[in-house]
Amino acid sequence: MSPGLLLSVNAGKWSFPLWSVALFVLASLVMFALSLAVVGVVLVRLPATYFLGRPRRGLWIDQHPAVRWFGLFLKNALGYGLIALGALLSLPGIPGQGILTILLGVMLVDFPGKRKLERWLIGMPRVLGRVNRLRARFAKPPLVLEEKKRGENDRGTQ
Repeated sequence: MSPGLLLSVNAGKWSFPLWSVALFVLASLVMFALSLAVVGVVLVRLPATYFLGRPRRGLWIDQHPAVRWFGLFLKNALGYGLIALGALLSLPGIPGQGILTILLGVMLVDFPGKRKLERWLIGMPRVLGRVNRLRARFAKPPLVLEEKKRGENDRGTQ
């Protein structure tokens, strides 16, 4: 196939390679916009104290065991899907919020050491800074990673 054929438009019709490139670019832009929107909404709606070491109540703890297990299965499946999507978005040349999408996936999945991994991901200075700037745009308080000691004010003095 000659290079001219790859990028030619014959009588108003696109050649297959040009059409596939346009479709890839459109899909990339849609994925980028969707990932920004979903990640942004979730990170803005998180309580500021989400990453503190306090235990949380289990998902649907008061529901029938079958409903609870089905809900946990769906939550974990969605989480693993977001982790895979985040890994894909982290590759060079693919637009999107890779690390933040992985963080959302990790927040949904249940596994030992989850809290430590969440805190490590959000504790990266660039990630925490960007998340807190996003939250500030929507008049939300910054995420809190450590509890203040009693009697300590914002400057760290008593």
